[in-house]
Formats: sequence, structure tokens, C-alpha cells
Amino acid sequence: MIQATIFEAKTNLSSLVKRAQKGEVVVITAGRKKAPVARLVAVNAAEKKRLGVLETPGFVLPDSFFEPLPEEELRAWEGGGE
Repeated sequence: MIQATIFEAKTNLSSLVKRAQKGEVVVITAGRKKAPVARLVAVNAAEKKRLGVLETPGFVLPDSFFEPLPEEELRAWEGGGE
């Protein structure tokens, strides 16, 4: 873990980002006590989005989930299909 003040982070942002990309965690501190205020970590492009608390391995939300519902089903959801 690397620590850097806000000033150091502004001055050395490029090198800190490169270190984060290599897997290091950069903690940014502030104030006289150098209290931690932020953390710089790499974004893992391979992370998969989760739907709520669903943690089923291999589950992928299909694109059809975001398609509009058929009119008949919309009416049913709105209480008009009874």
C-alpha cells in the first residue's frame, strides 16, 4: 500500500495510476494528521455486474431483459389484463 498526500497525488497522478494498474493500492491522505480520505485502485475490466445479491456463478443477465415488454404483458402489469 502506498500513501500520498493530496498534493503528492496531484503532482504524481500519472505514476500513481500506473502503480494502481499494476495492482497496488494508493491511499490518499489529507490534513496535518494525514488522515486517509480516498483510495486509488485499478478498475478490473473482467468484473461482472451482479443483479442484487444474486451470486450464481456464470449467471449473465441477457440483453432481452432490457427490451420492452409485449403490450399484453404491459396491460397485465398495469392491472388491465384481468
